Amino acid sequence: MRVLGIDPGLTRCGVGIVDVTPTRTASLVYVGVIRTPPEMPLERRLLAIAEGIADALDSYAPQTVALERVFAQHNVRTVMGTAQASGVALHLAAARGLTVGLHTPSEVKASITGYGSANKAQVGTMVAKVLGLAEIPKPADASDALALAICHAWRGPALLAVGAPLTAAQLAWRQAESAARRVGS
Repeated sequence: MRVLGIDPGLTRCGVGIVDVTPTRTASLVYVGVIRTPPEMPLERRLLAIAEGIADALDSYAPQTVALERVFAQHNVRTVMGTAQASGVALHLAAARGLTVGLHTPSEVKASITGYGSANKAQVGTMVAKVLGLAEIPKPADASDALALAICHAWRGPALLAVGAPLTAAQLAWRQAESAARRVGS
């Protein structure tokens, strides 16, 4: 399964593509960062991000997309830029008929490192280990995009589509999510 991970942002938008086998072996296909200068008009920045994501979608033909879920921060400007970049990514995926998985930073950290409060260095180190890379992808937006893609593939739905059974940890996660939904409804 080929997964495109996107770490959305206006100044730096991480894009990472991995192939993941039913045995959960992940390999790097592509990683990059779409950069836009803060002084560029917003509509031009969003266009540049759209063109970069579209290029990755068209060049590498992922089967699904993983996107960082926008969460509230104290800096409204940062949240707005992230949300706008996310909207562009969602639109491009939907236009191609691709499903999108939204993952919180703590979900990604827990999936990659086993610890939901891991720091950027820990996430980067584990991304490099999982993908067999000699170095951590830089900047952090690049390794975060790869972490999103790996998380999405390992969380279950993507691998179930290709016939892989859930691990004990994935089964426990699914049961906890199901219980949380029952309590919240």
